[in-house]
Amino acid sequence: MEFVSSGKVKDIYNDNGNLVFKFSNRISVFDKIIPSEIPYKGEVLCRTAYYWYRLCEDLNIKTDLIGLKSNNEMVVKRYDVVNKGFNFKINYMIPIEFITRYYVAGSLYDRIKSKKIDYHDLGFKNEPEYGEKLPDPFFEMTTKREKTDRVLNTDEAMSISGMEKHEIYEMMELIFKIDRRINESVESRGLIHVDGKKEFALGLKREPVVCDTFGTPDEDRFWDLKEYKKNNIMELSKEMVRQYYRETGYHERLYSARENHEKEPDIPPLNDEMIKRISNLYIDLYQKITGLKW
Repeated sequence: MEFVSSGKVKDIYNDNGNLVFKFSNRISVFDKIIPSEIPYKGEVLCRTAYYWYRLCEDLNIKTDLIGLKSNNEMVVKRYDVVNKGFNFKINYMIPIEFITRYYVAGSLYDRIKSKKIDYHDLGFKNEPEYGEKLPDPFFEMTTKREKTDRVLNTDEAMSISGMEKHEIYEMMELIFKIDRRINESVESRGLIHVDGKKEFALGLKREPVVCDTFGTPDEDRFWDLKEYKKNNIMELSKEMVRQYYRETGYHERLYSARENHEKEPDIPPLNDEMIKRISNLYIDLYQKITGLKW
């Protein structure tokens, strides 16, 4: 196999024209790779993503999946990687990410508190608390090829992706179709699917093709259903790691530096106790998300 590139989590190889995703135990938050590895994390991501790919097959939704090579290696079709798409182009990765949110959490909550988003536009009469369910699902798009992700309006997304407005709407409906099955599936096993992101390619006929990974503890956020009914938010995803760096003050320092165009502080490693907790969380989540034994 020929090495192609490394991302925050995956190492990518060329294998006779197809791509092999090798899932590492690296972990990242806030677009920063943490200098600590999480045992079994790569295997959890690979096996969880494979589970949801099979779900797409049941829904007659096209994906780039060819098959599993090992428990932490996935073989997928190769599409052109571009920084900008065009409405006449085919067979390329759309250079944006699609995000769906069902509850007030993460950066959405931050943007509501900082007045960057008017909560009335989300359907709330009063300012929501962290964890409130959104009156309607919230769909947004962000950059993929820039140093840090930023939210795009529809015109910006069309310009970067090369998609027409009707194609974006069709993509949104397809994502909601997938998420409805995810939401129902994990709820039956005691989880709430809070939000998640997905990536797509446009195929030979500009048909949407699900690519990369989704529905994993890295791409999506999950809460414990029983605790939520008791008005407690129990984070069961990589959000635990984000919260850790919020509590240490690193998140505030990082985003202050970004807003002021200053040098970003290096992210410190996790301590041994956190590494063990996170590893156990990923394994437990695999079982709860898929209903399969580890």
